[in-house]
Amino acid sequence: MTASDARAQYAAVRGRAGVVDRCDAGVLEATGRDRAAFLHALLSNEIKALAPGRGCAATLLDVHGKVQMVLRVWVLDDRILLVTPPGAAAATLEALDKYLFAEKVVLRDASDDWALFLLAGPEAPALAHRLLGATPEAPAWSSVAAKLDGIDVRLVRGGGETGEPEVWLAAPRGDGERVLEALTAAGATPVGAEALESLRIEAGALRFPADIGPGVLLPEVPFDDLVSQTKGCYPGQEVVVRIRDRGHVNRHLRGLALEGGAPPPAGSEVVAGETVIGAVTSATLSLGLGRPLALALVRRQYAEPGTAVGVRVGERVVPATVSDLPFKR
Repeated sequence: MTASDARAQYAAVRGRAGVVDRCDAGVLEATGRDRAAFLHALLSNEIKALAPGRGCAATLLDVHGKVQMVLRVWVLDDRILLVTPPGAAAATLEALDKYLFAEKVVLRDASDDWALFLLAGPEAPALAHRLLGATPEAPAWSSVAAKLDGIDVRLVRGGGETGEPEVWLAAPRGDGERVLEALTAAGATPVGAEALESLRIEAGALRFPADIGPGVLLPEVPFDDLVSQTKGCYPGQEVVVRIRDRGHVNRHLRGLALEGGAPPPAGSEVVAGETVIGAVTSATLSLGLGRPLALALVRRQYAEPGTAVGVRVGERVVPATVSDLPFKR
């Protein structure tokens, strides 16, 4: 793929509609009468109060408040689907299974059952409605059943991966190719990894495990949509509440706008003078701003937007400015 291809894909999402093949995501299925209560006791967000057709984003934490997994939760009539990052379904299933005792819950890796696609762009909801006659309601991760050329699909309102309106389509795996062909025939431009990464980082959307993972305390990153502040206990809640009410974290995830050069590799040191104050978690050459952008965990004292810092790339220190998220375009 050429640079011009990536720019055209980026422009499609910013101006019209693009479609991203997300069949690499994992899908777990929870059935049984205790499924909602079981997941509610483990995940950081509200699960028991979600009616069929509703959903949320959530995390599974360890007892120290560090992020073990980030999940999208879709509640259906007879099951709950947990959408995991690519390659994480088996590890998530194993982690949840360790908590199962006498609960009436069956957990299954259903990744091979589903084909997932992300429609993104100002015209994405209208395109989905034109094709399927339905649009999922707000809030994020609400869903509705629909049909596309006779194929049973699930339409799910997305949650900000690109900074544009988003609709996920979940279809039987065997019908995935037909669904993708229908979306592109309706005007959605296929979007590849380079354009998606630019959209994601500009939006400040976090990727597991690069930006939010086992080495990260949940309060170190933007987490309001991942947590219920009113629900009962879950692993790590004590740490999250203690930091919220009586303390602070020593570092924050922020954006960095670099003055030039290539995007820095993940792990590149963020410095203030000769002092190392953090590290890059992911970076891209922004197709919208025409400059390298990065996400980084930086010390609290240097996390104020507008702070001048540097990023060490090889023998050079590239000037950068701390930015709030999402980046301003």
